[in-house]
Amino acid sequence: MLLWTRRSRVLLWVVFAVLFTAIVLAPLLMIVLASVAGNWTGLLPGALTGSHFAQALSGETFASLSVSIQTGVIASLVSVLLGTWAALASPSAPPKLRKAVDTLFHLPIAVPSVVLGLALLVAFSRPPLAFNGTRWIVLLGHVMILLPFSYSTVSAAIARMDPLLAQAAASLGASPVRVLLRVRLPVLLPSISASASLALAMSMGELGATMMLYPPDWRTLPASIFALTDRGQVFLASASTVLLLAVTLAGVVLLGLVRGRAAQR
Repeated sequence: MLLWTRRSRVLLWVVFAVLFTAIVLAPLLMIVLASVAGNWTGLLPGALTGSHFAQALSGETFASLSVSIQTGVIASLVSVLLGTWAALASPSAPPKLRKAVDTLFHLPIAVPSVVLGLALLVAFSRPPLAFNGTRWIVLLGHVMILLPFSYSTVSAAIARMDPLLAQAAASLGASPVRVLLRVRLPVLLPSISASASLALAMSMGELGATMMLYPPDWRTLPASIFALTDRGQVFLASASTVLLLAVTLAGVVLLGLVRGRAAQR
């Protein structure tokens, strides 16, 4: 009841603003300032420069950004396709099989990403599936991390979808494939694009399993940022982080526009 008073609402917003500033805005601001700092010996950086961004957009750092984009797009696409297919197929399966599928698709959430990376190294280090040391094992690791979230997002949308829509289409003579393509998938398109946005953001920032798996010619930008900070190149690492945030935000916004148009339809 206290939240209905004006004073309590103002107090709640003040607490939220303080926590949001301390936890989210302040760290981001420090990264942005460090990305343009020539030196930092006082409270604020000095000798502001854009040379760190020039370095981040060239050489190995830019190559790592390209790898991150390719990995994010491919892993997101595969995870969304597999997750959507499993979510669509699961409701029609027998109850025991449905529970088994649900458990299997959610299992990677219960496993730390480093453990998952080590498991993939052990599982795919010998023929006939010797993916160790290739880009394919990195892509596989990202897909396994993203798949539970894609599956859960679409499954939740299917649970809320009115079954009468598909039944009405089928009663009018539409084949199962036509019902899927013209009724069910269009209704699910907003949730599918939402799962794609989440998958892309998670893949672009994934580090734990990637550090266990990446070969020298397929290093993602988070792995490069970790290496830069380990070598003490904090300013260049900050510029690379800002670049990673900008690219990720652009991808998420683009997918959000697709989701908005799908919702309008």
